[in-house]
Amino acid sequence: MPKRALSLISAVLALSAPAFARAAEEREAWTPTATALRADAAGIGMPQSVAGLSLAKSGEVSNGGKGIDNYAQYLSDDGAVQATLYVYLPSYADASLAAYMTDKAVTERFGARTRRTAYSSVAVAGHANGAIRAVYDDAADGALTTAAAFLHAGRWLVKLRVTGPTERRKEVLAGLDGMLAGLQFDDASSIHATRPARLAACPANEGGDARLTAQTTSAPADISLPREGQEPLCIRGKVDTAEGSYDILQQAGAADGAIVVPVDDAGTMVAFDPAKDGYRLSIHSVGQTDLYGVYDKVPSARQIAQILDGKDPQTAQAGATADYAANGEVTVRTAGVKLR
Repeated sequence: MPKRALSLISAVLALSAPAFARAAEEREAWTPTATALRADAAGIGMPQSVAGLSLAKSGEVSNGGKGIDNYAQYLSDDGAVQATLYVYLPSYADASLAAYMTDKAVTERFGARTRRTAYSSVAVAGHANGAIRAVYDDAADGALTTAAAFLHAGRWLVKLRVTGPTERRKEVLAGLDGMLAGLQFDDASSIHATRPARLAACPANEGGDARLTAQTTSAPADISLPREGQEPLCIRGKVDTAEGSYDILQQAGAADGAIVVPVDDAGTMVAFDPAKDGYRLSIHSVGQTDLYGVYDKVPSARQIAQILDGKDPQTAQAGATADYAANGEVTVRTAGVKLR
């Protein structure tokens, strides 16, 4: 299955000081002006200096040269407070789920002592509930404060991360709020209203193994799951794989609705959407959707684990792959055939 080498949490931690010196050698995915940095395809920009933080480096996290997975890193004068702006194009965009998965990743990365002290929708660019804002204290055994914000504008997701020493908490929060206020949009009306995911437990619904009955060679269809926290979700079960444990989610009260398994904070997700003769499997990532076919029912947690681990014999190869370009074009590839 397609997976990014680094989650967004890992990617920002991997950007060490020596990497900044290589900026000139790398292809820039942004257009700089005298005072700002702009992702042209997304129509989203940020000042080069904001809230005591200054641009240090920008580029692409993955998919080099495609302009669909962009980051810009900012630093305080002494480098102790670090911030990253991500503008990326997952094939399934949902800021609420991105916040949910980052919440899990922060706790896993920084330890059980980490406390979430803020998690709510805030206004951005004049739009109420335009972003989700989260703050985490006592991270890394009390050494760090980290904060994040998430929003969905048009086809793009925007994620902000600011981290610094606990004693500089005020600077961390000022940095996050300053970056939120500094975001620039060509079309602010494209911002989706979003709110934190509301989760409960689903009634037990494990029906045994499923059978893949047909391959998919058509273009991807929109998944019939309410996005951006519009409706409550419930946890149908857990999937345990070689790389971690993931929640199986569906809309609360919709037993026959779509099933999704978010895999990371960078947009990777497995989906089973109701189809005419069962449930259609698709795997989503940045700039790509792989379409595998239709199961006669929702696969068991064991089967989903095999799919994620690449060990399910029924899904050895996708029937079709949809590639998403920064300019909005979608190209569907089947065995030796391209469809537009």
